[in-house]
Formats: sequence, C-alpha cells, structure tokens
Amino acid sequence: MMTNIPEVKCGIISVSRDCFIISLSENRRKAVVQSYTKKYGSIYEAKTVVENENDMLKAVNEVNDAGCNALVVFLGNFGPETPETLIAQKFDGPVMYIAAAEETGKDLINGRGDAYCGMLNCSYNLGLRKIKAFIPEYPVGTAENLADMINEFQPVARALIGVANLKIITFGPRPQDFFACNAPIKPLYDLGVEIEENSELDLLVSYKEHAGDARIEGIIEDMKKEMGKANPYPDLLKRMAQYELTLLDWAQNHKGSRKYIAFANKCWPAFPSQFGFEPCYVNSRLVSRGIPVACEVDIYGALSEYIGTCVSGDAVTLLDINNSVPKDLFDEDIAAKYGEYTLRDTFMGFHCGNTPMCKLDKGAIKYQLIQNRLLENGETPDITRGTLEGDITAGKITFYRLQSNAAGEIRAYIAQGEVLPVATRSFGGIGIFAIPEMGRFYRHVLIEKQYPHHGAVAFGHYGKILFDIFKFLDIKDIAFNQPKNMLYLTENPFA
Repeated sequence: MMTNIPEVKCGIISVSRDCFIISLSENRRKAVVQSYTKKYGSIYEAKTVVENENDMLKAVNEVNDAGCNALVVFLGNFGPETPETLIAQKFDGPVMYIAAAEETGKDLINGRGDAYCGMLNCSYNLGLRKIKAFIPEYPVGTAENLADMINEFQPVARALIGVANLKIITFGPRPQDFFACNAPIKPLYDLGVEIEENSELDLLVSYKEHAGDARIEGIIEDMKKEMGKANPYPDLLKRMAQYELTLLDWAQNHKGSRKYIAFANKCWPAFPSQFGFEPCYVNSRLVSRGIPVACEVDIYGALSEYIGTCVSGDAVTLLDINNSVPKDLFDEDIAAKYGEYTLRDTFMGFHCGNTPMCKLDKGAIKYQLIQNRLLENGETPDITRGTLEGDITAGKITFYRLQSNAAGEIRAYIAQGEVLPVATRSFGGIGIFAIPEMGRFYRHVLIEKQYPHHGAVAFGHYGKILFDIFKFLDIKDIAFNQPKNMLYLTENPFA
C-alpha cells in the first residue's frame, strides 16, 4: 500500500471571454466532465465561470475550499487572457491548461469558440507573467481527447505535489571511491526538495534505543508472512525488524513541515559489522510502501525513485547498470527468441537486494557475497546476511534518472525497454534488461554526460509522463535512447 505519495484531487475551472457564448463554453465543459467521469472517475467542477479577475479569485477560493490540490483550466472558447492565467498564479498546486476543439462545421458563426487561438494567447500571457503551468503535447481536443489529457495529468500532478513536499533524509557520507553518488545538493533546493543529513552514528544510536520495542514482534510476523518459505535465517528477523522500526520512526519524527519522505542511506562498509546484518531487505520493504531507501547515500537516486513511485503508484527499484550480457548466454537464450535485440541492446541491472519481493521471481533472503568475502573471510555468513535476491520479474520497464553533475547542472535521462524472461545465472537482485539502441545510449548519454552507475527502474512504460514532469521542472537536458536514424551530437556519423 502506497502511503507516502500524494492523493490527487483534481478540479476544473471553465473560462469564457464573451458573456454571449458562455453557454457554448459551459456545454463543452460539461461534455468533458461527463466523458472523464464515465471513463476515469470524479472531478470537482467549479461553479464559477471565470470572465474577469473577481471571478478568478472566487473560482480559486472555491476549488481550494473543495480540497483540490491540482487544477485544470478549460478554455471552452477564446478565454479572458489575464484572469485565466492568474488562476495558475493564485492556485497553490499544479495547473494544466486545455482547450476545446471546434465540434462541427454546420455553425461556425454562433458556434465557433476560437479556443485554438485562445490557447496561443494564454501561453503568451503565462510567459509574460512568468507563471508556470502544464500544457499537454497537443492541448486542443474533443471532449474524449481532453478527458484522456486530464487522466494523464494525474500522475504528473502527483509527482509535482510530491516533490514540492518531499524531504530526503540521509545517513552517512557517500562511501569512499563511490564519488558517482556524491553530487551537489543545491539543485535539490531549487526543485523545492528539503534535505536532512545525518551520520551513521545517529542511526546506530537510534537503532539501539529501539531494542526491545514491543512493536518489533508485529513486524517480524509481517516479514514471515511476506517471505513464506523463502526465509532461511529466522534468527535474523529480530535485527531487521528493529531496523525497519527505527527508520519508520525516524521518518515520522523528522518530517517536520514536509509530508513525504525518502531515504538515502549508507549501507557499507561499516554497516554490517555495527548493525549485524545487511539492510537490503528492509530497504525493499519500505520502497514497496512508497518510501524509497536508496543505497550508498544516493540522494538523486532516492529522488528519482520517489518520482517513479508517484508516477506509477507502484514499487520501483534502484539498480547498478552493472555488466554486459555474455555472448554465449545471449546466443543461447536470447538471440533466437528475441531477434529484435542485438547483444549491445542488452545489459544486466543488479543490486545486492533492494528490489522488493513483489518484483522478483523466487525472491529469498540471502547474504552479500562480496561483503562476506571481505568481512567474514568467505566463511559461514552472519553479519553479511540480509540481502533480498532473485531474478527480476520479466515485463516492461522504464530506466531513468534525475541527476546533478559536478557543476550543479541538473539533467535527466529516460529509456524504455523490458526485462527479459531469461535466467541471469548470477546473484543479487538482478535482471537481463533489453533497451533498443542501449549501446549507443550507454556511450553517448550515460558515459558522455557522466551519469553515475545507479539508475531508477519503474515497472512499466512511463517515459511520456516522466518527460512531462522533467520538462515542467525546467530540466533543460532530457536524454533518451535515440533510434538508429537519429544521431547523438557526439556520435561519429562514420562509425
């Protein structure tokens, strides 16, 4: 259950320039609402039609009183430029502007709305006043078209509301030699995100203070229920449950004025020796409830995960863009079945075990193989237990990330593809990913623009929505996996 993302209550305000054709605008609005309600659910209709600035104030107060936190401004005809754009200035939440298409060629004298023209002037006036608003890719349409646009606006609004009310809590500095996860935080403040940085010692003190908490037994029972037979270390549950409770209490006690929380926590090298386990499984449980816990103090990874959670309404994960697929594995298990992909289109996405159980095939609690070699000399694991491992479930995915570079310039990438139903033959939470033209994308976006090794994964194709969100957040550089006939700026045309 996603308890850490906003619920969107959307309202719609109709604007009309000419009092003689208010009825035309209102009839068109009613048709949009009827179409939306029939297909998607309810939307609050403001009773006030905006013709002037006083109407604008009345309408905004009306939707605020109704509890709306997102708003659609509907141009049923040309619309009054000043008051219609001031709506977005006065309303505290995301605002989308849409306009009615002409319905029939039988009456283009009394029945012509001119909203196609009105949308141009609306856009000009928004820019004139430096008012930020959301305008769809093609904002003019029939009632059915506009109903679909309002529905697509919902996850955009949810993410924007979430980011504006988000606090990212961190524990520990970034691990040494993992500077890829160490990025300037000033751009986060520019986005409206709050940051609270703590040391691992703060977390350890709080963890110890939770020893013996009566609520631990309830968490243990919930863990047992989730894991079922995939629970080889029942003695470990008490430690992990105590840690989960520590994070949940910290989130609740440190929200402050913010409504939503994400974590970016240090998980090695000191964590297992001091806490007595690996935190991966606990991290996975929180993200399945909409509270990302990014590995290795990856603050921008946490933000990316949170945006994906708001967009999809589902669990996400954070993975290393880790290793290439061996050619023999590709030839044996992929080439014949998935001929649309080349070897360079594939790679393995991996992490120690932060991907939620609901996104794994045969997921089970295991131990961190690399840390076991380093900390326990490869012997019977104890403190290195706690990862959640299994092959990631096949299906559509979107690989994406929002990131500041070392100069404080924020940028993003989005690439849609799939996880193939092919055994990885490896360890960790891992999957074989296939993204069209991944090899070129890897070279001319990920390497060329110096992105870190972590990428967020949403389980579904959400590229369109993510692009709209990043554009609204004024991200100037939004990269994607370009098709063969579209060269990157740095790509050698003779290669």
